[in-house]
Amino acid sequence: MPKTIVFISVAIIALIAIVLISTAKHPSYVKITPNQAYELMQSQNNCTVLDVRTPEEFSQGHIPGAILIPDYELAKRAEKELPDKNALILVYCRSGNRSRQAANTLLKLGYTNVKDFGGIIDWPFETVT
Repeated sequence: MPKTIVFISVAIIALIAIVLISTAKHPSYVKITPNQAYELMQSQNNCTVLDVRTPEEFSQGHIPGAILIPDYELAKRAEKELPDKNALILVYCRSGNRSRQAANTLLKLGYTNVKDFGGIIDWPFETVT
């Protein structure tokens, strides 16, 4: 009888652990407006603005202070160049397609505070070349 109770207890604990792990809140994709991104850039000290376009696009004009990691290099460069997985990362591209994919890539890599604000074509604020 005691072996049965131990077995049932272990099974219940394992089941509870599985339920807790499967229902744990994982960061999810967040889309914000350029205005919201600008406000965050102004108010947050630990904020990274990430441009995921090509180097050629970046050289034609980008948001001041943005760092460039092209979307096609993001998976292999992110952990080295963006070491704080809890820091606020604001992602943009040209029109919003690559930034959405890049934001999801970062989330899959374990980043917890990623926001996509779309494309620079919708950015009403200053850019630099």
